[in-house]
Amino acid sequence: MSARSEITVTVDVGAPAAAVWDAVTDWPGQGRWMLGTRVAVDGPGDGRHLGARMTAVTGVGPVGVADRMEIVEWEPPRRCVVRHLGRVIRGEGVFEVAELGPGRSRFIWSELLDLPLGALGRLGWPLVRPAMRWGVRYSLRRMARQVEAEREERRG
Repeated sequence: MSARSEITVTVDVGAPAAAVWDAVTDWPGQGRWMLGTRVAVDGPGDGRHLGARMTAVTGVGPVGVADRMEIVEWEPPRRCVVRHLGRVIRGEGVFEVAELGPGRSRFIWSELLDLPLGALGRLGWPLVRPAMRWGVRYSLRRMARQVEAEREERRG
């Protein structure tokens, strides 16, 4: 029996929703802002379509956890849902972008995870969850700063 847990992290960005959408769905480009993560699209194209598959590897040096994913909902420039297909990471990841007004938007990242390892996973989750939440929050702040800086470069 698996347990499901949710983490949701939100960041406001001083850029239009389309710019945020472009940044968060540039799968290989996520490595520029996502802490300790490299993402590769599995197959031809840029992975920006329903059914696209990608693999993210999160870790340090040669040690990491592979997260295979498939896009199961694709509603640009507003919502993308991926299904995690791995043995360790299972569940859904949801990216949502909301326009807040001229040149401002909000990015919401939710993970609905099926905890692995049965009772051990449920016991360990209270220790892992704060670190995961911190890493996602840190990464989203980096993404926001990068998108805002790119917007300023284009303006100036």
